[in-house]
Amino acid sequence: MILLIADAYRYNDANIFTHNLLVKFVSIVVVYTITNFLTRSYQCIIRLSVMEDLYRVFLTVTYSTIILFLINIITSSVATQLFSYWNLIFIAAISFSILLTSRLAIKYVYMKFNTKTTYRKPIIVLGAALNSIILANALKGEAQGKFDPVALLSISEKKNVSKVNGIPIENYNPEKITEIFERYNCHTLVFLSTQIELMRSGFAEAFLKNNITILHLNQVEEFDFKDNTDAKIPEVSSHIKNIQIEDLLGRDQIKNDNPLVMSNINHQNVLITGAAGSIGSEIVRQVAALGANTIILLDQAETPMHYMQLEMEEKFPDTKVVLFIADVQNKERVEQAFKLYSPRFVFHAAAYKHVPMMENNPSEAILTNVMGTKNVADLALKYKAYKFVMISTDKAVNPTNIMGATKRIAEIYVQSLFFNQLQNDNTNVTQFITTRFGNVLGSNGSVIPRFRQQIEDGGPVTVTHKEIIRYFMTIKEACSLVLEAGCMGNGGEIYIFDMGSPVKIYDLACRMITLAGLTVGKDIKIIETGLRPGEKLYEELLNDKEKTRATMNHKIMIAKVQQYDYNSVCENISNIINCASHSDIHKLVLSMKHFVPEYKSMNSKFEVIDKEISTEEKEGITANKS
Repeated sequence: MILLIADAYRYNDANIFTHNLLVKFVSIVVVYTITNFLTRSYQCIIRLSVMEDLYRVFLTVTYSTIILFLINIITSSVATQLFSYWNLIFIAAISFSILLTSRLAIKYVYMKFNTKTTYRKPIIVLGAALNSIILANALKGEAQGKFDPVALLSISEKKNVSKVNGIPIENYNPEKITEIFERYNCHTLVFLSTQIELMRSGFAEAFLKNNITILHLNQVEEFDFKDNTDAKIPEVSSHIKNIQIEDLLGRDQIKNDNPLVMSNINHQNVLITGAAGSIGSEIVRQVAALGANTIILLDQAETPMHYMQLEMEEKFPDTKVVLFIADVQNKERVEQAFKLYSPRFVFHAAAYKHVPMMENNPSEAILTNVMGTKNVADLALKYKAYKFVMISTDKAVNPTNIMGATKRIAEIYVQSLFFNQLQNDNTNVTQFITTRFGNVLGSNGSVIPRFRQQIEDGGPVTVTHKEIIRYFMTIKEACSLVLEAGCMGNGGEIYIFDMGSPVKIYDLACRMITLAGLTVGKDIKIIETGLRPGEKLYEELLNDKEKTRATMNHKIMIAKVQQYDYNSVCENISNIINCASHSDIHKLVLSMKHFVPEYKSMNSKFEVIDKEISTEEKEGITANKS
């Protein structure tokens, strides 16, 4: 029909324009079919039709016109010209108009007859850029949608337009947030995943303080349905979720594409202790993704190890994974793993980490965190592992509890062991490296899962102290930095990570309650329970005498710490382990405090030992004077 109109326009003669009509018709149909396939404009979803659809239609018409132009040149050189140039331009214009009009008509009919009158929750979409407009249009066009976008909240400079596709645009003003949302009888904001950094920077606080519920679309790619043409078209509403506190505290997504880490881990045997724990299991996943040859998972927790096995079989079926049940306290058993698999890399994550629990069980804390570390480190040296990477904690800095003190003692041993072997034999040296960081989001027993459960149970939410602060990092980021630090280290370093800004735990509880759509004090109360044994208000990554130097990664620094004599370290640790083995708690803690003089108990029954030491020191000073 287009061809007939075009020829009629050109010749104004019914006898002439029917000449070679069949050839022309077939040429146009074939060309447009091929270009339609190449541009995939047939995959556009009419009910979500926006700029992407128009772009593909434009490509289809443009490519078709170019091909027909080339055909025209070829036919004119061997016979007569198939089309006139006016034909080509006219065909392109009419084709584009018909394709565009038909899509808009179908979209209108679809929305008119398929949009149900069920209640939709009014929402305001953050931003007035293209992606935000696409989101608003997609939500509005859903047949069984859950949300009704009533406005766009522009965060850039003031717009000259007040509406887009019938949706009003409001300019962001932190002082008028309540007024804006009440104007539309709305209490919910939706934002795109590309805007997450803006929300993390503190932008979300203004909404939370005004009891505005925050939702987010998981991925902008949810708009890309090109691989779902034959499947049921997913509703955009189903991808809009409640934002979690981890989303606001987390940082940039970590990608394991560091060539240094890849070249080190790829095709190597890797042993990971504490492999079923929060940190250990994530190291397992990242090491598997890096193409390790054999991964030895060493842990004493039977059930978590079983789940790790199932996960590895599902996600990394081609990776050789060995489940090795063992307690790091049992040196003979751990040695079997070294004999059988000769690991080149050892990541030591096995440890007891709960502060109050270790205050009540100091012997076990020593036997696992100190003796267990010594066992694994000694075996790494004996079997000539290339690298030994120990996972430490910020609680090892100026420790105020048993757990932190045990980790500091383990740090001292690992570092002194490296420098001792370096003095005795500088060939085939095992590189001993320590990584030190704070709390990780979502780890077993951490505060966030506990708060979430308390909120689900209707409260109250319990915090130990209103002024307590902590550093947080995602598990993926922490483990990625552990791998990178371990690979860049040459031995003897204690690496510390950029943990970002500290977070007040009380404020964290308030934000989590608000994110749940509840009001602090009204729906959920927050109760202070008092500091737990060994707990301090804030954690440190370096003590006062330590300094740092930069590395190639701005998130990783090296702590310049005091070095200890290996023989003296071994003597002290042997004495401490002996006390732990005989459950001589008083002598055990006293020995720990003498070995690590910065260890001062806080809110703990062991504060009395600090007083004893203070008295001893005073008596010693008096005796020296006399």
